[in-house]
Amino acid sequence: MNPRDGFPEQAGEGGRLIGALLVAAGSLTAQGAEAALRLQQQTGMRFGDAARALGLVSEAALQAALSRQFDYPCLQHGASPVSAEVVAAFDPHGAQVEALRALRTRLMLGWFDRQGGRRTLAVASAERGDGRSWMAANLAVVFAQLGLSTLLIDADLRHPRQHALFGLSTRAGLSTLLAGRGADDAVCALPGLPQLAVLGAGPPPPNPQELLARPWFAQLLESYAQRYQVVLLDSTAATGAADGQTVAARAGGALLLARRDQTRTGKFRACAAALDAAGATLAGTVLCSH
Repeated sequence: MNPRDGFPEQAGEGGRLIGALLVAAGSLTAQGAEAALRLQQQTGMRFGDAARALGLVSEAALQAALSRQFDYPCLQHGASPVSAEVVAAFDPHGAQVEALRALRTRLMLGWFDRQGGRRTLAVASAERGDGRSWMAANLAVVFAQLGLSTLLIDADLRHPRQHALFGLSTRAGLSTLLAGRGADDAVCALPGLPQLAVLGAGPPPPNPQELLARPWFAQLLESYAQRYQVVLLDSTAATGAADGQTVAARAGGALLLARRDQTRTGKFRACAAALDAAGATLAGTVLCSH
């Protein structure tokens, strides 16, 4: 099925046409919009399909305009510093994003309790390369696209990735906040994704375990839970360090990832047991093929 089937092209954003959205975004010229409109009138095609048939707009630009039309924020490749790995920010109709939305729904029903105050969750894995950072970034985007104010924290102070995924500076972040050397402006808003903010890891410290164990980390999370509806933390892989257990314990719960054909069963079970011993509730497990 065409993902645009059933989308009324004149609805949303004050009744502006898709053509006006494409022109406003710089994806289509006024002359091109007129040509597409003529073809639409001649053939009965949707405006977007007419513009695409004439070679005037790309599929990515058309999807972005449709998303804006229905208040569903997404980005265009090449027009944002965000990495293409953050697929949820660019491809609202992809199979991976549909799976992420399904996971979001399960977490909304089974973990996040906005009335009871349960708003923080760590994304954990046994080993590096299990897809933990990818999952945390994309989950944060789909929560934000739902209209929930969302904060993504890179709490992997050893091998951080969120600054690279979102095109952020590493001069300030969680490490500087925990060391008492940073201001709260280390939290970065993301143009084009108005409900999402990211707190990067900051400069790699020599004492990550000690920083994360400080009471100030728990106080910081409590403060963010009052300001954001969803707080997701990307944590350190469990193998070789106890940082991930500390992060999950501070968050109260963890989503535990395994990677298909890579994660070893024994290490996965040991990671789950370590999280439990640290006092973190296992909110769910995910087998990731990414």
